Amino acid sequence: MLGAIMRSTASCRPCARLLYRPATARSIHVVASMRFPLTSTARTQSYQQAAGFRSAAALAKEVSVTFIESDGNEVQATGEEGTNLMELAHENDVDLEGACEGACACSTCHVILDDKIFDDLPEPTDEENDMLDLAFGLTDTSRLGCQVLLTPEMEGMRIKLPSATRNFYVDGAKPAHH
Repeated sequence: MLGAIMRSTASCRPCARLLYRPATARSIHVVASMRFPLTSTARTQSYQQAAGFRSAAALAKEVSVTFIESDGNEVQATGEEGTNLMELAHENDVDLEGACEGACACSTCHVILDDKIFDDLPEPTDEENDMLDLAFGLTDTSRLGCQVLLTPEMEGMRIKLPSATRNFYVDGAKPAHH
């Protein structure tokens, strides 16, 4: 049986996967990779996209904020709802380090928020509070940028960066935009 199966360049339309087809060119086919079958969620999303439905990500709102760097330079940044402030800063070449890359294991993405926005955010976790204890220039409205997600209510928000971080001066290196 295995000798009679050949690889076909055809793909299954709903799941866009390559198929195997019997060499006799019958209409029976077997999905090429049974090790990673599509989950029902992925299959549903594939069908919806094929039918023209838009995903939730496509419906995300754009949110504009302003980062105020330690030297007073203001950088306008726009990102999708749900993006964290650290990623948004990196995408817009703002000097916000993020040495742990968002794992909540350092304080180098420390930001200072407006009172109103700070009060509307969920309480920081114990892990975030532990890292904030290590932050330079801690204020009452300090948060870690990797833990704050953009929401439509943040439109026009001004985000201050502290005058220093503990990691920048260790080796003098600044993070590179990926």
